Amino acid sequence: MTEILVFTIGFTQKPAERFFGLLAESGAERIVDVRSNNTSQLAGFAKRDDLRYFARTLCDIDYVHVPELAPTKDILDAFKKHGGDWATYRDRFLELLEARQVEHSVPKALIDRGCLLCSENEPDRCHRSLVAEYLAGRWSEEVIVRHLY
Repeated sequence: MTEILVFTIGFTQKPAERFFGLLAESGAERIVDVRSNNTSQLAGFAKRDDLRYFARTLCDIDYVHVPELAPTKDILDAFKKHGGDWATYRDRFLELLEARQVEHSVPKALIDRGCLLCSENEPDRCHRSLVAEYLAGRWSEEVIVRHLY
């Protein structure tokens, strides 16, 4: 059985030196940005254009934005802004991935040796982990997930 290696990382609570150090040491070949809003001023060094530049310059890796792996504003707002519970958020987001059929539309080669990026520091209550879990359950290859802290 072939393997797909996927990394995940969040940028909050990490200084740029730590963030880019983790990426450079990981062996990831690209950042796969799974945020719906990747241009917010709140993102600091992780704004789309800055991140693309830093990834190439500091880590010699690519950057790609894949918004179909991001939650909708409604799903995210219900959880973050309106105090929704994790189980409901998880179920709604996994249903969205299934409706989008991302296991067919997102190339495996894009995910393999890619690093799923979002804002959350910890992966346990973050949609990047749900994306990895979802794809692992749909693809025939073994998906190995490594979270970068």
